[in-house]
Amino acid sequence: MTQPNRNEQRRTDELKWRQDLYPRIQPDPETIQRYAEDLDVLPPVEINQNNEIIDGYHRWTAYRKNQVETIPVVVTPTISDKELLKLAIKRNSQHGLHLSITEKKDKVRELYTGKDGEKEELAELFSVTLRTISRWTERRDKDAKVARDRKIADMWLACYTEDEIAAETEISKATVSEAIRKCSELDTWQKLNIFANYQDPDWTPPLYDIWKRQEKTNKTNHFGNTETSFVDNLLYLYTEPFDIVVDPFAGGGSTIDVCKQRLRRYWVSDRAPIVERPDIRQWDIAAGPPPLHKRWSNVKLLYLDPPYWRQAAGQYSKDDADLANMPLDAFYAALTGFVTAATQKMAAGAHVALVISPTQYKADDRKYPVDHTIDIITRLQAYNKLRYIRRISIPYESQQYNAQQVEWAKANRDILILTREFTVWETVSDKSQA
Repeated sequence: MTQPNRNEQRRTDELKWRQDLYPRIQPDPETIQRYAEDLDVLPPVEINQNNEIIDGYHRWTAYRKNQVETIPVVVTPTISDKELLKLAIKRNSQHGLHLSITEKKDKVRELYTGKDGEKEELAELFSVTLRTISRWTERRDKDAKVARDRKIADMWLACYTEDEIAAETEISKATVSEAIRKCSELDTWQKLNIFANYQDPDWTPPLYDIWKRQEKTNKTNHFGNTETSFVDNLLYLYTEPFDIVVDPFAGGGSTIDVCKQRLRRYWVSDRAPIVERPDIRQWDIAAGPPPLHKRWSNVKLLYLDPPYWRQAAGQYSKDDADLANMPLDAFYAALTGFVTAATQKMAAGAHVALVISPTQYKADDRKYPVDHTIDIITRLQAYNKLRYIRRISIPYESQQYNAQQVEWAKANRDILILTREFTVWETVSDKSQA
């Protein structure tokens, strides 16, 4: 709020004219000359606490033209650049050279943010009709609505609640609900329809239980990164547009990228995200299933790409609570406990896909690898909400191993493991009925 004025003297060269915060676009030389010829009758220049001119640019320039060292000022403290500009516009409407229509239009567009009641305020400030303000801001309103609806759509895809979206966009929950209703119609997404339905010409469906890719397509590269095209295969096999995918081991967020392309909603998190982006939540599976609440019934795929136990020891953190740093039994208990708790919330017909590789070279006895897939399938066998349906092999490249490991294999007449596996389960109402 503007505070009371106070009259002072300032050095003329201390005053600052910020063209971006002044209503007039072009100074008027004739007015400056007229003021310079009669400085004694000029009122003080109005400035704020930072010596920035609110009103009186032509008077200040007249003082400078006459090389007068001090100038009378009235100080009006301001709390923001926008308040300074509004004050400058208000003063201009009361005296001095009035703004042209073009100048008024430009300043209205600069000040306008789209908030309720703002058009009425601007109409009064610039002494024009509300209809004129509406006409000047029409394009801005359209652009703002497009940007707002895109933000709502992006947040809805990322599984934010209506309350969270309303708070972020500063609009009513009813407006958010209507925008989401439109989002949930596939035709709204137009050009993305072809990708949502896997009709893009480069798409090749997975027909066999061996998935191999020579070159990575991921945008991010980090320890434990899984090829994005494999996640794409899972979405094709087990989800439809706008189904929800949950990934609690997000890493760099590649799951997000493919979900957006295929118009799948997603709730993606990580214990310690490696990149900062708002759609990667921070969540540790030790805390249980993430808080999707009623949205769990729309989760069709729980995608799990956890640390491969000791193979990743110390790679993500030194914390004992990190899956990679746990004893083997604790690792299994944490992982299977999360799966059972999460799938209790999921409807029948959803799927769980876990990717993991046996631990060999870092196992206690390398000749007897720890087969995590078999161990986890066994531990989940008695759980009545899940039915095991398949395993999919994902071969590594031979460059996975260094020269020392290759020499060990030669010396011990052993073979090195060059594959990971996806294990897939389906949720059922009661396994005895499956």
